[in-house]
Amino acid sequence: MLDIRDLDAHYGDAQALFGVTMSVDSGETVAVIGPNGAGKSTLVNAVAGIHAKRSGHITVDGADVVALPAHRVCDHGVAVVPEGRRVFAAMSVYDNLCLGAYRRRARAAYKQSLERVYGVFPRLRQRTTQLAGSLSGGEQQMLAIGRALMAQPTVLLLDEPSLGLAPVMTDEVFEAIEAVNAQGVSVLLVEQDVDRALDVAARSYLLAEGRVATAGTSAELRGSDEVRRSVLGL
Repeated sequence: MLDIRDLDAHYGDAQALFGVTMSVDSGETVAVIGPNGAGKSTLVNAVAGIHAKRSGHITVDGADVVALPAHRVCDHGVAVVPEGRRVFAAMSVYDNLCLGAYRRRARAAYKQSLERVYGVFPRLRQRTTQLAGSLSGGEQQMLAIGRALMAQPTVLLLDEPSLGLAPVMTDEVFEAIEAVNAQGVSVLLVEQDVDRALDVAARSYLLAEGRVATAGTSAELRGSDEVRRSVLGL
């Protein structure tokens, strides 16, 4: 489904990712964990085409998208939920969701997609006319995920979905991520809450200083001394 090989990314002359190689199989949830500054958000933005200074190979269903701009990457079935949610605060929940269906194929099926989103997030149906800026942080995160789902992705990229959320809202968001994955959407989850990430992911990668430091099943990483040192500082 999603295959990343030898991915490099730069900010000007400074290199942020070094030969990153990882994969997400069809219908799988894979987590990327690591300390602050490890390059996790850069990885998401590079895969999504938002970060342009990248090289290597990123294939989605066999099509190499590494040289494509973000809107063309989206055409290949990739959608991103950015760090910090970035909803359009002065627009309604409904209008935010409709903006996610800008792909031609997605526009044609936006009503079905809207019902799908409301099925995953019943709270958004209750707030459909409410301004996005008036929602709680957890509700805005639900909206950001729902907006991405409106694009009918086959691969969903999630960048720190629990950031700044109360524990009860984090529970709801992660339950929704599992529900989305159960519908057949492949998920690449970047998350600093290690326990949450390992709970929902079948496999995980530890990213440190822009490189894959270790990888394996989530159970293997949960017991890894390298994870304890790198992420937990133990």
